[in-house]
Amino acid sequence: MSTMNTVGRPTAPNQVDSKPATLTGGRGLLQNEALIFEGDGWGKTGVDLPEPKTDGSDLGDLVRKDPIGLPGLSEPEAMRHYVRLSQKNHAIDLAIYPLGSCTMKHNPRLNEKMARLAGFSDIHPLQPISTVQGALELMDTLAHWLKTLTGMPAVALSPKAGAHGELCGLMAIRAAHEAKGEHEQRRKVLVPTSAHGTNPATAAFVGYSVVEVAQTEDGRVDVADLASKLGPDVAAIMVTNPNTCGLFERDIIEIARLTHEAGAYFYCDGANFNAIVGRVRPGDLGVDAMHINLHKTFSTPHGGGGPGAGPVVLSEALAPFAPAPWVVHDDNGYRLIEREEDEAEQAFGRLCAFQGQMGMYVRALSYMMSHGSDGLRQVAEDAVLNANYIKARLQDLMSPAFPEGPCMHEALFDDEWLKGTDITTLDFAKAMIDEGFHPMTMYFPLVVHGAMLIEPTETESKAELDRFIHAMRLLAGAAKAGDVDRFKGAPFHAPLKRLDETRAARSPVLRWSAPEGSNQAA
Repeated sequence: MSTMNTVGRPTAPNQVDSKPATLTGGRGLLQNEALIFEGDGWGKTGVDLPEPKTDGSDLGDLVRKDPIGLPGLSEPEAMRHYVRLSQKNHAIDLAIYPLGSCTMKHNPRLNEKMARLAGFSDIHPLQPISTVQGALELMDTLAHWLKTLTGMPAVALSPKAGAHGELCGLMAIRAAHEAKGEHEQRRKVLVPTSAHGTNPATAAFVGYSVVEVAQTEDGRVDVADLASKLGPDVAAIMVTNPNTCGLFERDIIEIARLTHEAGAYFYCDGANFNAIVGRVRPGDLGVDAMHINLHKTFSTPHGGGGPGAGPVVLSEALAPFAPAPWVVHDDNGYRLIEREEDEAEQAFGRLCAFQGQMGMYVRALSYMMSHGSDGLRQVAEDAVLNANYIKARLQDLMSPAFPEGPCMHEALFDDEWLKGTDITTLDFAKAMIDEGFHPMTMYFPLVVHGAMLIEPTETESKAELDRFIHAMRLLAGAAKAGDVDRFKGAPFHAPLKRLDETRAARSPVLRWSAPEGSNQAA
């Protein structure tokens, strides 16, 4: 049996394995790079420093007594080390990054250029307000467009991540109930089974007990179950829309009506806002609070490229309780409301020491302004189109978790199609690495057995989608043909083979230790 590579030439499936192992551990252009502490260079420095004029005696017992424990590298050595390490990992600038629920999309370089402008990149949060008027104007403009796009009257910019935004929203909800004298009786938060794991964790952190809401067979919130659990003891519900199954909650307005009728507030997890931005305003759906992951919808760096930002938009009922600080504009220019007094009398406090992530604000506003209203609408349309294209092209070989109707921004498959093959979702994902692709999100959402959640995002071209689909179809065909060995040991061609990820997560080795007998320091 042979396969076809991306340019149509037949290739034996194990052709690489039949070649002799290299003598150095390198593979072609991929160098075999050791950890930086395993190299030499401990007796040198990459720069010439003059001898200190003082002995440091004025530092008392703070004087360093042992070698600093860092290798000395020249500039080319340092550059090569990190370039070689970068080649051992996947990157959004290398290929599609299909992690579902994560929205790993291209970050326009225009955004990066703007964030590096003097006046944005080099300001300090303790500068006098008169010297940062431009930065405050940018924050005010960003806040305006976030409110416009969501149909909400207020926004807190300071939360630094999605989960931090959840904390902000629930603390505003708690403050609102306290103001009405109802906090002691409203001690529950309702969360659907398909929610992001941070939702129940955040509710518990704020001091609420979490009650699970069932899901219907077609992947939506069970409205009847929700209604049966709403009551005077419920503070809020937390619903993701579009949800983690990649589906729009079609009963969202009824969910909001029932929630408000019970005297509770509606928190919407806005992680998937990129699927509806420019087309649907959450405020029109009855949402009271929603965080917006700027990295997911407005293309600021994600994950290791952080830091993140998770502004929270608030309804009229919750706006008075928004955390300080926020920007106001009057005859004297822009200023910050930073204290829980006067205009911020009902604010629940502060979420962080200063104003949030300035670099993320610049990137997000650059993305908005370069797209315009029509471009942002197209963001949502293309995200949904790309996901449905993948679903349509793979559903004859793989089993969609919810086959009826279109999906939103991500396509969700289960492992039903793998039954009888002795191959698991994990095996299939590891084999994707051998083909040069980062795996999709595995085993999430938990409501779908063996879940494979694929989010192509709106920034992928049809050519790249076709390349990814081609690889997925070949792998699916190999799985159904009984080529178990291809999957059980995968990945074979990655720098590291299959790892015990559970053990790595629970017992991480975070510090390198020199082998016994070595004089090197970690």
